[in-house]
Amino acid sequence: MVAPADLQAIWLTLKLASVTTVLLLCIATPLAWWLATSHRWYKGVVSAFIALPLVLPPTVLGFYLLSASG
Repeated sequence: MVAPADLQAIWLTLKLASVTTVLLLCIATPLAWWLATSHRWYKGVVSAFIALPLVLPPTVLGFYLLSASG
């Protein structure tokens, strides 16, 4: 038998995953289209900023954010 606490954790995970997916689809799809079609000078900066989570581990990014904020 599955404990109620386990079901609550699974339900929370599913809700968080769905909200995150919808938000990222709404934000990332237009941004990807803009990056693919734009010829602005700051396109490289935006692209590098978006690629940071792929290049650096989250702990390093968190440390950089803490350092930058104060």
